[in-house]
Amino acid sequence: MTTTQDGGDDRRAGDGDAPRPLRIVLADDEQMVRSALRAILGAEGDMEVVGEAATGAAAVPLIRALRPDIVLMDVRMPEIDGIRATEQVLTGMDRPPRIIVVTTFENDAYVYDALRAGASGFLLKRSGAEDLVQAVRLVARSDSLLFPAAVRRLAARHAGERAAEDAVRALRARLSERERAVLRLMTAGMTNAEIAERLGVGPATVKTHVAGVLAKLGVRDRTQAVIAAYECGFVRPG
Repeated sequence: MTTTQDGGDDRRAGDGDAPRPLRIVLADDEQMVRSALRAILGAEGDMEVVGEAATGAAAVPLIRALRPDIVLMDVRMPEIDGIRATEQVLTGMDRPPRIIVVTTFENDAYVYDALRAGASGFLLKRSGAEDLVQAVRLVARSDSLLFPAAVRRLAARHAGERAAEDAVRALRARLSERERAVLRLMTAGMTNAEIAERLGVGPATVKTHVAGVLAKLGVRDRTQAVIAAYECGFVRPG
């Protein structure tokens, strides 16, 4: 997957302009969970499950070999858990996939650590088929947060204690006034189109500002930008 600076994807078929199906890898130690995910995603015309792994240790080399667009990664697995597997994938590939961690409890500290490690979002195991499909498409498109309210709750719960005034000042110094405004709206879960309407600018301008925010914060996508905003205290809980 060719990833643009602001997180968009440019999936093209080999001999034309029609987008090819999203290539997905499933990593979960429960066979029944993998089978259910494969059945749901495989029924979608724009998705293709290309591989499965039962442990984090098996998932990492599989993902590197198959180079999927999206990985559904169980946060708790034997040998290597989803957090370490996410870290290894994202640091060991030049164009890594987007990772959605799959969990039973949304407030689990493991989930927050996975997001800090670079996962683009999380999905509850009890989610319905429609939510699963929409989550995969949203993360692939990456112009807004996946379940923004839940991400904000996680960040407020686990990041507040790490905030420091010097970190806030450093972040403010790196970002322009407009970029700071865009970051605040990103943390509220707004899409690029919604931010453009709020600020009275064009979508292309917002896309440029989002790319600037990500680059200056040294993060890969808007999920990590939100985590950074909370951890440095730029955004306060409540």
